[in-house]
Amino acid sequence: MKTFKALSALLSYPTEDLVSAVPAIDAALHQDGLLGPTRQHDLFPLLHQLANDDLYDLQERYVLLFDRSRTLSLNLFEHVHGESRDRGGAMVDLLETYRAGGFDLAGSDLPDHLPVLLEYLSTRPLPEARAMLADAGHILAALAERLMRRDTAYAAVLTALIALSEAEPELPADLAAIPDDDPEDLAALDAVWEEAQVTFGPDPNAGCPVSRDLLARMDPRAPREAAE
Repeated sequence: MKTFKALSALLSYPTEDLVSAVPAIDAALHQDGLLGPTRQHDLFPLLHQLANDDLYDLQERYVLLFDRSRTLSLNLFEHVHGESRDRGGAMVDLLETYRAGGFDLAGSDLPDHLPVLLEYLSTRPLPEARAMLADAGHILAALAERLMRRDTAYAAVLTALIALSEAEPELPADLAAIPDDDPEDLAALDAVWEEAQVTFGPDPNAGCPVSRDLLARMDPRAPREAAE
């Protein structure tokens, strides 16, 4: 399902390849028909920004949102497990799910990175993809709420994912109570990130960042690859 590939790309770090693929991403969103006109309209501002804004500005905004704001981290398990050992166990289970589905990871992102999960879901039957999104619905709801408070076009991606899950997730009180962090407060940022980074298993190549191959496969003009 190209819609999940498209949304994965939209949540990835902006690069020249991503910018050049915006027309293909837009076409994929319309071709699948999984998102209605309202959701597609809501995504237009982000597509327009990616296609027209200065690349450096796009990258700076992305880093401030997702890399320097821990409350907006796209590593899903971080929101429920933090840096505890439970998170490592949850990622092992998720990696086994990927492997059982014939999905091989490559890159530096962790298995719980949302763009990675969406890339995996693009290979699964729609009911299974919806169910996995629904399982993460409370985290998606928290991210959507926080992004809307920041008045960023990325919020539309999260609300689209919630719509695709066909669930009505509630925002848990503990997640709702977490105050937004300030990406400009470098001292506070250092204090938050001084905990040891999670290391994951023996596979240093876990993750699946957006790639030229992913973007090529999103292009409706490209031949569909046979499932491995």
